[in-house]
Amino acid sequence: MAQLVATRFIQSPLLSPGRRSAQGWTEKLKPPSFGLDLLARDQKKSQRIAFRSTRVTAKRSARAEPEVVPVSPEDVPKRVEQYQPLGGTQQLDDTPVGMWSKPIVRRKTKIVCTIGPSTNTREMIWKLAEAGMNVARLNMSHGDHASHQKVIDLVKEYNAQSNDNTIAIMLDTKGPEVRSGDLPQPITLTSGQEFTFTIRRGVGTADCVSVNYDDFVNDVEVGDMLLVDGGMMSLVVKFKTEDSVKCEVVDGGELKSRRHLNVRGKSATLPSITEKDWDDIKFGVDNKVDFYAVSFVKDAEVVHELKSYLQSCNADIHVIVKIESADSIPNLHSIITASDGAMVARGDLGAELPIEEVPLLQEEIIRICRSMGKAVIVATNMLESMIVHPTPTRAEVSDIAIAVREGADAVMLSGETAHGKFPLKAVKVMHTVALRTEATIVGGQMPPNLGKVFKNHMSEMFAYHATMMSNTLGISTVVFTKTGFMAILLSHYRPSGTIFAFTNEKRIQQRLALYQGVCPIFLEFSDDAEHTFANALALLKKQGMVKEGEEVALVQSGRQPIWRFQSTHNIQVRKV
Repeated sequence: MAQLVATRFIQSPLLSPGRRSAQGWTEKLKPPSFGLDLLARDQKKSQRIAFRSTRVTAKRSARAEPEVVPVSPEDVPKRVEQYQPLGGTQQLDDTPVGMWSKPIVRRKTKIVCTIGPSTNTREMIWKLAEAGMNVARLNMSHGDHASHQKVIDLVKEYNAQSNDNTIAIMLDTKGPEVRSGDLPQPITLTSGQEFTFTIRRGVGTADCVSVNYDDFVNDVEVGDMLLVDGGMMSLVVKFKTEDSVKCEVVDGGELKSRRHLNVRGKSATLPSITEKDWDDIKFGVDNKVDFYAVSFVKDAEVVHELKSYLQSCNADIHVIVKIESADSIPNLHSIITASDGAMVARGDLGAELPIEEVPLLQEEIIRICRSMGKAVIVATNMLESMIVHPTPTRAEVSDIAIAVREGADAVMLSGETAHGKFPLKAVKVMHTVALRTEATIVGGQMPPNLGKVFKNHMSEMFAYHATMMSNTLGISTVVFTKTGFMAILLSHYRPSGTIFAFTNEKRIQQRLALYQGVCPIFLEFSDDAEHTFANALALLKKQGMVKEGEEVALVQSGRQPIWRFQSTHNIQVRKV
């Protein structure tokens, strides 16, 4: 059967006849893993097609036929194993526009999905996992312990029956939120109108509403800008009384009950971990969740306090700090150093700081986390329009691609999967965009100061050279770990191939689900290293993750030696 080789034209001035050649621009778009057989074509013919038409073109080839995957999220296969994008400018006579060849590596960037009313059933959690979810997020701002317990039990049930996939569980604390009180019905605020916020309880009239924070009057000053729901409405403070803040509406809208309030450039003087948060954290300890996402972290002391508590409970749970307050920015380095990773929570961050600072801070936080070997998640508004619409805006697609290119370990969906109308489509869009973007990233690029935190470990050198071997030979990496350390270290070096991390600890398998490029697999280790190696490679082959005759880099290193002496580290290349 004839092979279909699909490519697409990019309509751009760079491809116009006035330029010397389209070849240079096309080369920039090609990832280093392009197959030579797909690139072999008549250069003159390719240029002639490029200058003559901007339609998608096609030809048939007599080689073996690979499967093809449409870009449309509706048709993304349930299980995408590997990705080999195409380059060039040819057209298939009867192939739909926007087709790419089936992947040869798995998607590396992980997807965090918030579970809510739209997705808290067994059927939906199974479908989310098949569509690409890697981490299930529990937002403790909504729901109760009973509803979250149901989700935890369902995720654990999925993990118990799944052979080649695992879902981590992240508990996201509510934090010290300042909210308006209850209203009998929504109030319409108009520009220029006077409106009052008071610390008196139970007030809800057309021109005054309560707030749930007793120090609200002390924290704000005349001239401060108050933002409702992250900026959907704004009011400027005109004057204060003992128990009230008198404002003038700048940007009006409909004010509903329990709306989130921010003061531009300021953070509330509330503890980062509230009494409710401690109750939720204890709930997470009892259920052995994998991660805490701690809201409104202002300094490293909060992280140290939480980690000390977890240590006293003998709880092996990693702490992800949410960077979302103005006060956290001056302390970024110490906060991230104390934590196991960070989340760029752009919603509140953009409310407390000028919005033009948010993309710069996102890039900086990712850079710091990469240099320290910490996980980093980009969150909020990534596919916001898909809460109510079946397709994303093009800006949202670009937003995902930028986060992937900047090096995020994971991208997150909030309302899109919690209460949106199209949760599965949102996951499939995020999966497809991340997969396509990763195919254009040049392998081997890493922060120049990556690994400073690991400088006392010989493992860093072996992770570096294993990455160079993976990038040079175009092969995947196999690592055996009991703590997850070596797999995480390899992940932050970003090898071009998949990192197959075998572990005999279910907890470690679930934790590694967050890290970029890591495919965690549970395997019982035997006392005989060669027997375990053979079982691991046979399992990879059986599940279609590698092919017979394919080579892999097998790394033996890390903090805790397995089948080796403490002073001995090695890398092998083995053929499956």
